Amino acid sequence: MQKIKSLMARGQGLKSPQESMADMSPVENFRIPSKEELREMREQPIDPQAEQEIIDSIEEVYFSSDSFDMVQHELEKLPPDLNLQEIEDYRDKLKRQQAAVSKKVADLILEKQPSYVKELERVTSLQTNLQLAAVICTNARRQLSTSKEGFTEASLGLLANQRRRQLLTGLLKSLRTIKTLQRTDVRLSEMLEEEDYPGAIQLCLECQKAASTFKHYSCISELNSKLQDTLEQIEEQLDVALSKTCKHFDVAHYTKVQLAYTLLGKTQTAMDQLHMHFTQAIHNTVFQVVLGYVELCAGNADTKFQKMQYKDLCTHITTDSYIPCLSDLCKALWEVMLSYHRTMQWHEEQDKEEAASSPADPEGSGEEGSDEAVVGRTYVKKKLEHGLTRIWQDVQLKVKAYLLGTDMSNFKYDDFIVVLDVISRLMQVGEEFCGSRSEVLQESIKRQSVNYFKNYHRARLEELRMFLENETWELCPVKSNFSIAQLHEFKFMGQCRSPSVSPSRQANTSATTSPVEVSLFEQYLQGGNPFERQIDNKEEETEDVLASNGYESDELEKNVYQDYDSDSDVADELKQDYVDEQTGDVPVKSVSRETLRSRKRSDYNLNKAANAPILTNTTLNVIRLVGKYMQMMSILQPIAFDVIHCVSQLFDYYLYAVYTFFGRNDMYESSGLGLISSRLRTTLNRIQESLIDMEPSGESMGPPHGPPEERREKVPSPHLSQMVVLTASGTLYGLAQRVVATESLVFLAEQFDFLQSHLDTMMPAAKKPFLQQFYSQTVSTASELRKPIYWIVAARAIDYEQMLLMMAGVKWDIKEIMSQHNVYVDVLLKEFEQFNLRLAEVSRQVRIPLAVSNVLWEHCIRLANRTLVEGYANVKKCSNEGRALMQLDFQQFLTKLERLTDLRPIPDKEFVETYIKAYYLTENDMEQFIKNHREYSMKQLANLVNVCLGSHINKKARQKLLAAIDDIDRPKR
Repeated sequence: MQKIKSLMARGQGLKSPQESMADMSPVENFRIPSKEELREMREQPIDPQAEQEIIDSIEEVYFSSDSFDMVQHELEKLPPDLNLQEIEDYRDKLKRQQAAVSKKVADLILEKQPSYVKELERVTSLQTNLQLAAVICTNARRQLSTSKEGFTEASLGLLANQRRRQLLTGLLKSLRTIKTLQRTDVRLSEMLEEEDYPGAIQLCLECQKAASTFKHYSCISELNSKLQDTLEQIEEQLDVALSKTCKHFDVAHYTKVQLAYTLLGKTQTAMDQLHMHFTQAIHNTVFQVVLGYVELCAGNADTKFQKMQYKDLCTHITTDSYIPCLSDLCKALWEVMLSYHRTMQWHEEQDKEEAASSPADPEGSGEEGSDEAVVGRTYVKKKLEHGLTRIWQDVQLKVKAYLLGTDMSNFKYDDFIVVLDVISRLMQVGEEFCGSRSEVLQESIKRQSVNYFKNYHRARLEELRMFLENETWELCPVKSNFSIAQLHEFKFMGQCRSPSVSPSRQANTSATTSPVEVSLFEQYLQGGNPFERQIDNKEEETEDVLASNGYESDELEKNVYQDYDSDSDVADELKQDYVDEQTGDVPVKSVSRETLRSRKRSDYNLNKAANAPILTNTTLNVIRLVGKYMQMMSILQPIAFDVIHCVSQLFDYYLYAVYTFFGRNDMYESSGLGLISSRLRTTLNRIQESLIDMEPSGESMGPPHGPPEERREKVPSPHLSQMVVLTASGTLYGLAQRVVATESLVFLAEQFDFLQSHLDTMMPAAKKPFLQQFYSQTVSTASELRKPIYWIVAARAIDYEQMLLMMAGVKWDIKEIMSQHNVYVDVLLKEFEQFNLRLAEVSRQVRIPLAVSNVLWEHCIRLANRTLVEGYANVKKCSNEGRALMQLDFQQFLTKLERLTDLRPIPDKEFVETYIKAYYLTENDMEQFIKNHREYSMKQLANLVNVCLGSHINKKARQKLLAAIDDIDRPKR
């Protein structure tokens, strides 16, 4: 049934219906339908769809396999209880299915009958052709046998001998070549000893090519293996030769190495190996340098330094060997970086040569090889460019480990500056090497610098306190043309290309001074080392700033003592801005002609150089410290703010010391003169709170004691030396020391003003407000200390109490107008004359500047005038004639006083005159006067009202005016 179904599906077959039926197994044979059945089949209507439905209703099992037993299958399907009608119905169904299949098969057989006949004809034709081919083959074999018999053995023997001869000739040539190949190893060894790597590789490659030609010989396989080993040996030696270029670059040597790698076709591999060798060279170099110093300093110690890590090894460097080791370390690293720089130069030149020669090549020749060469050059270029940053990073990490391996907080200042100088130059090398900002080096040196600077600044503050406490405040004699630029510590400011300047600032500076700047790599390309300069061989310059005596020259002494009546008598040098005698430089501060003229009588400087600055040894020391701080700041921009903050603390402490020694007095407030401005008071309070440690002195003025961390940042308040006496009237209560102290502070402030622009350029933009605030609130207040300091002298120099007692004994209720002034005026003027003489005597010790003499005279005159007002306010009774006598006394005082001083106008002149004239005011005017003149005390105003009682003010008006005075005084209580 399966064959039938397959035949029905394919719709084709080659056998006749009879043959097809004969091929079926007995089980599968169809029974020939009877005539009756055929008739029934013909009688049945032919409906293809119905016929197809009958065929589809046949069970699948009938199509399963050839061995299927349909009878057994149908019998097994019978139910246990047989029903004749059902069996007959089922039999009819099977008959219909059989009839449909038989009809379908018969139709297919009839349909394929023409194809069967045609195929049978083709088979018959094929059989005829095969018989003809068999005949042709038989004839051919017979003819071949005849041809074979026609040839003789002699002719074939000749051909065989000729062929053998040709083979032996070729063999002889091959044997000679093999013999030559076996002797090439000796030549290769000689070429390697001569470092002719390109020639050795060329020879080896040719031998390998020849060996591949004769690889069919057994001896060649062994020779080929030997050549391969030799080539590997050449590559190893080539790698060693490549590593040598990392420390000492040689153009000829490197050219041979690169040519050899080109022959091997491994230029990219060579570049990878080169970078690995540079990295290894950096590690080995620094390790060997540091190891050498560690072993040298350790002596016979048994410590196994060889097995230590580099970072641990750096911690064993001693302080004495730190700088030499750092210098040698940088020298060695410079050699490595210089070799890399020269390597890049070599490749750049090669690229230029190849680019120049490439247009000359014929069109289309070697196009593929040219593309490969371009790709190789591009790879090498990128690899070298990327290697710059990588190598510099390795250098930074090695130097960082060395820097942080030692605590430099106890280094000497000069030694630390040398370290900064070396690192600064190394950062300059890095900037020129790969354009790096050297963040790793900057961070590590910043950490060390902050640590070092905190300890250094703390020690300098303690040192400054010791200097101040031992300072006798005597004049330090310096030349009139003294300038801080003459000090060693400020030499770096005048150098256009100093190694102490940071790389970025050096670039900016030199860019403005010279159009073409030679880089370090160009400068030391042929030899030398930027780190070779000897640190100890600094310029030994002598500072010529101290004056040998009071005069710098006989000419100046002559000019000083000349008559002051005309400008023609003043030396030309003094008319102009004074000039440095050696350099011709004009210092910052100059003296105007008007100032010189005004000094003729007011400036007590006849025995000193006209413009010599007033300063002490401590002042000079502070200035030097500022120079050192600025030098460190110029090298290390990242800690510029910390350094400037410390610089401000130096000035703060000096200012606070001068105030504490000479200006602190409880009588300021009671004087009513406003001696300490609010700005100065705020500055002093700020210094005391932030910088002064009040615990040692036990003072209670400051805030509560802070934590230990805060106290470590503070300095104890200084104490005046016992050798300085400020209570002797003969010395005007230490006026000479007060002048030296105060004017040295003013001079220091002037130097800070001079340095402001330089400090501003180094200060980070975000921190510049701090610098501006420091200058506006602290530096500018230095001259304000003159008032409180010199007020103490003025308050004691003249006996104001005696004057009050003498004024109390004068009778003011006189009836006649007097033409003679009172005696107390002469006594007061005598006191001023004595003060003038003592002032001149003090000026023999120290020059008293015009500003100082003006402040002294102003204080004395103010105190005298206020004493006069106080004396007039103590009067119980006074007449109009008495008031006229007061005016006469005061005018006499002013007339004589103006002969003693050039100070104009006379201070507080209106203060006295207004008070005297107030006696004549009416009731309404007096009330307005009381409201407008708050400068007078309540006692003085009340006395003015009481004295006027009875003359032109009645009791009712008196009560009203006293009530107005009380209203004014009430808010103050």
